[in-house]
Amino acid sequence: MRRVNADSRRATRPRASAAAALGRLAVPAGLLAAVAGAFAYVGAVDPNEPGHYPACPLLRYTGVYCPGCGGLRSAHAVVHGDLPAALQDNALAVVGYVLFAVVWTVWVVRAARGRPLRIDLGPVQLWAAGALLLVFTVVRNLPFGGWLHP
Repeated sequence: MRRVNADSRRATRPRASAAAALGRLAVPAGLLAAVAGAFAYVGAVDPNEPGHYPACPLLRYTGVYCPGCGGLRSAHAVVHGDLPAALQDNALAVVGYVLFAVVWTVWVVRAARGRPLRIDLGPVQLWAAGALLLVFTVVRNLPFGGWLHP
């Protein structure tokens, strides 16, 4: 029977925990890389120039702005540091970018500590988010909501 002293066991624990922490951070890092790549592409290929991206089908066929209309132009403006233009193009998208950054940061901190990310949205929060999306869509399509047009 082989005996292992306590010092050799302690020496392997930090390496194992560091490897486990890196493993837990792989998915958040991959997601960040994908989002950063998408933002880099939109920053490089200007959506304000016609022909680079397909038109929104809802806007094209009905003339109604969907909640996502102007999102690419908003992302392009964020990449170039033009926050007023980003808010003008799609204010809800800018809120979404900030919300993503906050949730991603919380996810990374919790993953580094070995704790799962739990987002328990109840029916009230989901209905409120849906209502916000609906109100945003309706207001941006009314005459007095012209300031929300992309």
